[in-house]
Amino acid sequence: MIPKTEEREKAIKLRKEGFSYSEILKEIPVAKSSLSLWLRSVGLAKKQKQRITEKKLAAALRGARAKKEKRMALVKEIKDKARKDIKNINKRDLLLIGTSLYWAEGAKEKENNPGVGINFSNSDPRMILIFIKWLRTIFTINNSDLSYELYIHETANLRNAKLYWSKILSMPAQNLRVYFKKNKINTIRKNIGNNYYGLIRLRVAKSSTLNRKIAGWIEGICTRSLI
Repeated sequence: MIPKTEEREKAIKLRKEGFSYSEILKEIPVAKSSLSLWLRSVGLAKKQKQRITEKKLAAALRGARAKKEKRMALVKEIKDKARKDIKNINKRDLLLIGTSLYWAEGAKEKENNPGVGINFSNSDPRMILIFIKWLRTIFTINNSDLSYELYIHETANLRNAKLYWSKILSMPAQNLRVYFKKNKINTIRKNIGNNYYGLIRLRVAKSSTLNRKIAGWIEGICTRSLI
């Protein structure tokens, strides 16, 4: 077979300019084995090597970005479809939702700790707001019976956190009682940065009897669910 001298010279020229094999193959449609043979002795300067590295990195980033966009589109599709499974929520539905939330995140009365009132803690603002709606709907709790405590790491932006929760809870920031968590050296915790706002603990005044009622509902859920 007669060597394709003109194509070979063009390939070598492009390679010395820092073009990758895939880029050269787009310009010169030959077998990859032929291209490898032509270019095996072609050395690259630092600048050309840098260009190839940058092109590979850019291609990898494009691939990662496309993969992320595809994943996000799939997540949105799944969530949009699942959201439609939830129709109107009536009072009984809300009773079960709030009771289950308290079962997971609320303080319970124990033999060695009697008289515990309603005490609910979480960092998810949606969960806090649903629980407040539950208290108002099921128990007709007034705002005057509610108090809020902010638990936050001492290195966090306290001002931002107080403004954030003030807006969520529709209350003056100064009404939040703050408790600082002590940071550990070499911590690996993830709840840091500008999107960290600490945890809210919600308390209901004089609510030990109501807490016992919730405990009964929890037992009822267990009994009925296991029949």
